[in-house]
Amino acid sequence: MTSPTPPPYDAGPSDAGPNDAGPARGLGVEQRYAEWMGRALTLAGAAVATGDVPVGAVVADPDGRIVGEGCNVREARVDPTGHAEILALRAAAQRLGTRRLDGCTLVVTLEPCPMCAGAASLARVARIVLGAWDPKAGACGSVWDLVRDRQALHRVEVVGGVRAAECSALLRDFFAEHR
Repeated sequence: MTSPTPPPYDAGPSDAGPNDAGPARGLGVEQRYAEWMGRALTLAGAAVATGDVPVGAVVADPDGRIVGEGCNVREARVDPTGHAEILALRAAAQRLGTRRLDGCTLVVTLEPCPMCAGAASLARVARIVLGAWDPKAGACGSVWDLVRDRQALHRVEVVGGVRAAECSALLRDFFAEHR
């Protein structure tokens, strides 16, 4: 089932439900997601210094520890794959010593594109927590829904709209200055 298209860089549909698992139930899942998103927002801010689109991402392990992080570095490294999610997933895999990030959560300020959604699925993350929906290139429910496709070998839970106003504002401000 594909979610309806949300407005640009805004809170969109969320599939978080009663089965929303996560290691941090004692702390409160929403509080933990917001905390992790705060770190992703800080990383996103660092991308602006190099002229990159301000996207930040972290990977939290099943115990709630951040084991990988990244921000967009496409411009800084002249690398088309230099997306925040890819860097965070790589760092988490290195730290955990495995390419399979079972039970991990990818937290990102902007809905992942097809490349990043595919990488998250291949890494076998349990869930993606996102801030702003991307109505132009989002692949977790906005334009496409690659991570929950019936044909996918692994389906990823998607929780959207976490600190959406902050994530959206960061992107809107960046593009207002660069257009």
